[in-house]
Amino acid sequence: MEASSMQLRNWLKEVYDPELGVNIVDLGLVYEVRQEPDRIYVQMTLTTPGCPLHDTIIDSVKWMLAERSGQSNIEVDMVWEPQWKPSMMSEDAKDILGYF
Repeated sequence: MEASSMQLRNWLKEVYDPELGVNIVDLGLVYEVRQEPDRIYVQMTLTTPGCPLHDTIIDSVKWMLAERSGQSNIEVDMVWEPQWKPSMMSEDAKDILGYF
């Protein structure tokens, strides 16, 4: 099944950062997501390079996209540039976490 970038991004809203309790899209961690002929590609980051939940979040991204799309080839490209900052969060995430 071919999915649009918006559909893929909506599915990723079901993946939460377990420490913050906010989904990774609203946190601003997902930079790019796209369906390609032979895979789904995700470029994302984490709030810090040493995040202890690195593997858990990546596994959750892969599982969610595979489960929803039926595609088994999910590539998650973890990048550190641009560096994540709180201003990348959605207004909803800022409200939940108390950022003004």
